[in-house]
Amino acid sequence: MGILNIEGELAVDKLIILKLGEGNFEQGFTVTLQIGDENVRPTVEITGELPPNPEILRDYHRWQSIYHNLKLPSRPIGLPKELNQAPSLEYCQQVSEEFKVSFNAWLASDSFRSIREKLLEKLMLADNIRMLLQTKDLRLQKFPWHLWDLLERYPQAEIALSAPAYEQVNLKRIATTSDKVKILAILGNSQGIDTKADQALLNLLPNTDITFLVEPQCLDLTDQLWEQNWQILFFAGHSSTQEKNQTGKIYINQTESLTISQLKYALKKAVERGLKLAIFNSCDGLGLAWEFADLHIPQIIVMREPVPDRVAQQFLKYFLEAFARGGSLYLAVREARERLQGLENQFPCATWLPVIFQNPAEMPLNWQELFRNPPNLPASLSQTTPVRRTTNRLGFSLMLLSSMVVTVILIGIRYLGVLQALELSAFDQLVRLRPREKPDSRLLIVTVTEEDVQAQKPEKPQGSLSDKSLAKLLEKLEAYQPQVIGLDIYRDYPVGKDYPALAERMRKSDRFVGVCQLSDSQAGKPGVKPPPELSSHNLGFSDIVIDSDNVVRRHLLALTPAPSSPCTAPYALSVQLALRYLYAKGIRLQFTPDDAWKLGKLTFKPIEAHTGGYQGVNALGNQILLNYRSSPSPEAIPSAGFANAPSMTLQQVLTGKLNANAVKGKIVIIGTTAETFGDYWLTPYITPQGKLQAIPGVFLQAQMVSQLLSAALDGKPLLWTWPLWGEVIWVWGWSFLGGLFTAYLHRFIYLSLAGGIAIISLYVSCFIFLIVYSCWVPLIPAMLALVGNSLIATTYLNIKFKN
Repeated sequence: MGILNIEGELAVDKLIILKLGEGNFEQGFTVTLQIGDENVRPTVEITGELPPNPEILRDYHRWQSIYHNLKLPSRPIGLPKELNQAPSLEYCQQVSEEFKVSFNAWLASDSFRSIREKLLEKLMLADNIRMLLQTKDLRLQKFPWHLWDLLERYPQAEIALSAPAYEQVNLKRIATTSDKVKILAILGNSQGIDTKADQALLNLLPNTDITFLVEPQCLDLTDQLWEQNWQILFFAGHSSTQEKNQTGKIYINQTESLTISQLKYALKKAVERGLKLAIFNSCDGLGLAWEFADLHIPQIIVMREPVPDRVAQQFLKYFLEAFARGGSLYLAVREARERLQGLENQFPCATWLPVIFQNPAEMPLNWQELFRNPPNLPASLSQTTPVRRTTNRLGFSLMLLSSMVVTVILIGIRYLGVLQALELSAFDQLVRLRPREKPDSRLLIVTVTEEDVQAQKPEKPQGSLSDKSLAKLLEKLEAYQPQVIGLDIYRDYPVGKDYPALAERMRKSDRFVGVCQLSDSQAGKPGVKPPPELSSHNLGFSDIVIDSDNVVRRHLLALTPAPSSPCTAPYALSVQLALRYLYAKGIRLQFTPDDAWKLGKLTFKPIEAHTGGYQGVNALGNQILLNYRSSPSPEAIPSAGFANAPSMTLQQVLTGKLNANAVKGKIVIIGTTAETFGDYWLTPYITPQGKLQAIPGVFLQAQMVSQLLSAALDGKPLLWTWPLWGEVIWVWGWSFLGGLFTAYLHRFIYLSLAGGIAIISLYVSCFIFLIVYSCWVPLIPAMLALVGNSLIATTYLNIKFKN
């Protein structure tokens, strides 16, 4: 199986077999290289030679002699000291570096180059590589093959030893009810060493059933091996390898020692009943591995040479941490071995000691495999294909339950309004990212600027627009036949006696609409009266609803005025202007039996208190979400005007700079932009300084009018949200995905990478829904569900494995 790594390479599980055949150091060795993917036959096989090199053997023996004579607190018994004076740690380190150089020079020989080049050709840096060194020459197995510079190129590679002769064991099917990893831990002769530290480290392993035999008698040990089904056999204590016959020996108590052959029948039975791994955290264990090879145990971890007590403890700690995280046995050993480098200033060549001895007929082990293939079932019965599968560590039912619980909790929290601020902020970001739209050419805005206000001072206006200026403005505008004119300026006073024509025009015009303000007793607003000259059907209210952060995201369409309100207009100014324009296009406002608004083909229902990210909002009257026309600035709505500007000032119109095409058949909105009148409103857009952008009320009215026209005439959808059940399914889906990642991705880096990709995908999906369908899809709840369920599942697994 392959996975895509961070750099984009396809990482493949590779099996490399390096067979060192007949030969010796005086004549050289024949070499056969096989390369293939795990679980399949090799696809490449070539031969080469390692040239004669008796010096390399002498170099190793020189290092070995120096290492054996170091004064280190280690776990051997009866190891002879050959030198009268103990060598220094620095000298041992120096000799080890010299051996490394000569060892790599030997592996770089011309006769071996074809092997090296074929490996470089077929392997990628991202591959998970398992290399088996097969040889019956015990001296070659002693060498620290991990020092090969080619192997150091590949961060996911580890080398193991194996015997040339091997076979797969037929496991016996034995009934068992245990769902934990069964470990038999033998704590042997502890004279001068601390085996209690090993016991404490083993006790930290998650989901295990460990039986400790502390300095047992031989009969007690064999009885345990015969009577129970063990998956891991662990030994800590003293051990050694006899130089004459290369047999390994373990010291099980103060008086007894045993060879593997003396435990042959008991160990053979244990292997048949499912023993997968033996760990000898003791000295000079290659002799043990050689004898175990005859029993065909799948994997053995031993120490090549005498191991200092502290090194043995640290290796066990690092290995168990890495292995129980879900990593493979090989990479766990590599990680633990490399972490021993931190001890090499006190214990030279600590990284040389651990080595795996592998039965090639068996698949490499990982921690989850111990649960998937319990000791009562052979791999052939529990796995229909030889392909390594990914383990679901949670179980489908638990994944389903946890995702549903997280979803219910989040939807409940959301309903209470806790997430509203986050959701609105995320919504604003998506709104700002939308692609730019063409300006709405159906609108023209006439602004009364601060300069216009100052220019009218001699006329002593009561507001921002004097009677004289308004009269001239309406005269010029109506001469060009606009469809409708909206005055977004309060005139709660009658027209002066000097301008009877203006009063008459306002009373009789069918295209002029003014504004007033509804009263709000809760907010303490008395309201603003309408212009006395206008009839009720030529009025619209100017009231705007704002959110708790004072940003305008909603469009108030209609509201029943309070009986005491001085303003009795039932519709907003923007609605009045849009309806008059649409009426000329043959579109009239209608209402469906379920109180939905209908403008031509457009049908929509006002929002409710719980709509999308809004939860518990005051949805008084009839409101919809405000779909701003996306442009560099919310003010850039109309395309007409002087010098392609988005609007024209009062003085520009009065001085004759108005183009007839900019007015005829259009909606003209008149309003003030003078800051002294305070008619500015915050929008979701931001300024170059990073602050929320405020725009004048007249431009906000234009946004609202443009939204209705675009929806009714251009088919541009209004902003809408899914019903509650749709949002629940959406959030649950992302919650389930978070649990899925945790269940199947056992490495933190893979889980983090998948989570990051999922969050980006979620963000992009919400953005696509917004720009394509104008749908506001829950982003924050789905993101919290994804991350939250993943964290909960991770926490659960950590607690479960610790127990």
